[in-house]
Amino acid sequence: METELEYRAVLAVDIERSAGRGDEALMDIRGKLAEMLREAFLASGVDWEACLRHDLGDGLRVTAPAGTRKTALVHPLVRELALRLRTHNRGAAPRRMIRVRIALHAGDVHLAPNGEVVGSPLEVLARLLDAPPARTALAEAPETVPASLLLSRHFYDETVRNGYHGLYPEDFRQVTFTVKEHTADAWLHLPGWPMVPEPADAAPEAAAVPEPLAGAKMISRASENSSIYAVQRGTQHINITGRP
Repeated sequence: METELEYRAVLAVDIERSAGRGDEALMDIRGKLAEMLREAFLASGVDWEACLRHDLGDGLRVTAPAGTRKTALVHPLVRELALRLRTHNRGAAPRRMIRVRIALHAGDVHLAPNGEVVGSPLEVLARLLDAPPARTALAEAPETVPASLLLSRHFYDETVRNGYHGLYPEDFRQVTFTVKEHTADAWLHLPGWPMVPEPADAAPEAAAVPEPLAGAKMISRASENSSIYAVQRGTQHINITGRP
């Protein structure tokens, strides 16, 4: 089958802890997530009907139309989706609450006439979606935080790093992950929650004791009257009055 090679932005979203909810609840939250995604895309100025959408079982993969501004997929789209998720979760029973991991990447993909999309960018996107740092960050965040976002380095460099309107580099934390054979750097963000820097691998070194100045000397003498004399590049006398 003949395909066309085009540069496209790709987004994937996966529902956290979807297993064990039962078919009825899963079908309900999948439908609600798709509707909230549609609304978030429209609010961001991205034509939802022109997107190529593929079911991931517990979520969706969306290939944006050619020429889509990648910045719009971070801001305001992620904020718009997070707001809708939070509103939904406030009134939802536990089995119908929705928290998601979001991944964003871009690259040259092969587009088939039947709407299929293939190519290595989708493999990278799948690894981002399954990356342990995003899973852990969302699991450890308060339940009021409805999503985690992980950007590939390529996507981050072309959007957030440039500081376009609504995009703040300090809201993202660089992480490194390995999923299957794929090891890469990525950038993590939790909408509505501050990004805490990763702890250092090693404990901080103890503060070094300054070396004495060259030629300096310290002499201490205690007299019977408990006087202490200190000499260092000159003379300093510290007198401590003893008992009479």
